[in-house]
Amino acid sequence: MENKDPHWERELLEKIALSAITEQTRARRWSVAFKSLLFVYLFAIFGVAVYPKLGNDHHGSKGDNHTAIIDLMGQISEDKDANADSIIEGLHDAVEDKHTKGIILHANSPGGSPVQSAYVYDEIRRIKKEHPTLPIYTVVSDMCASGCYYIASASDKIFVNPASLVGSIGVLMDGFGFVDVMEKLGIERRLMTAGSHKAMLDPFTPRKESETIYMQSLLNQVHQQFITAVKIGRGTRLKESPDMFSGLVWSGEEAVKIGLVDGFSTQHDIAKNLIGAEDEVNFTPQANLIDKFAGRLGASFGQVLSSFLQPVSLR
Repeated sequence: MENKDPHWERELLEKIALSAITEQTRARRWSVAFKSLLFVYLFAIFGVAVYPKLGNDHHGSKGDNHTAIIDLMGQISEDKDANADSIIEGLHDAVEDKHTKGIILHANSPGGSPVQSAYVYDEIRRIKKEHPTLPIYTVVSDMCASGCYYIASASDKIFVNPASLVGSIGVLMDGFGFVDVMEKLGIERRLMTAGSHKAMLDPFTPRKESETIYMQSLLNQVHQQFITAVKIGRGTRLKESPDMFSGLVWSGEEAVKIGLVDGFSTQHDIAKNLIGAEDEVNFTPQANLIDKFAGRLGASFGQVLSSFLQPVSLR
């Protein structure tokens, strides 16, 4: 049947337009609501993240005598959780707490920076000198190698599991050489320096024997510093052998036999039976959420852009 309304086309267009406007308004409202909720969510996370020392409330501390726990976990580096400033801050907080009856370093680390390790080693020895009656023990879970063992050797005693890995008293510096690859690809290296050794061990130019010898002498110096620290810390308990300072690692069972560690035990047993304070309070400083997130992003980006020549490392 023929539509007799001469304006039906206009009315239809108006209805379509109105429907589109209504749909756009609804979509805009949902968008505003979603963005508002997202803002509230992010604001809440920000509030938790920036709340000062939220993670440093020393859970479990109620004014009773306790054993202070400080985590020494992961790679030891200035930009990692296991860094000298953080560990030393935890040590200071534990020492200043009058209810701390002893300190346990909970160690599970492959090592890392010799400088960071030396800082903590020296601080532990300073604390022991100023507080001779406050015991400081290291309890190893999976691994305490290289820089981690450097630190642990400063403690009064080291306890492990028979399957723990201990040792690696050595120093390394690793890198790559691309000279042959560049020659095959016909790539020319263009490098300008001021200073005859400024490009020392550059991975794109042939090695110079004199520079290799020089760097090896530096590694030997750091290695000797490591050895001296271990000997001072462990004293006559070490049963020295040619392999002890070669960079080898030993199981906890073997480490007891050669004097690298003192026995088998757990963190709880040491707190209860050796220190005499069964309650354990963790004094490890905790970074806030934003710092951790930024650190993870920075670490990931840094790994991608890291140089071919890695720094000296105790690992």
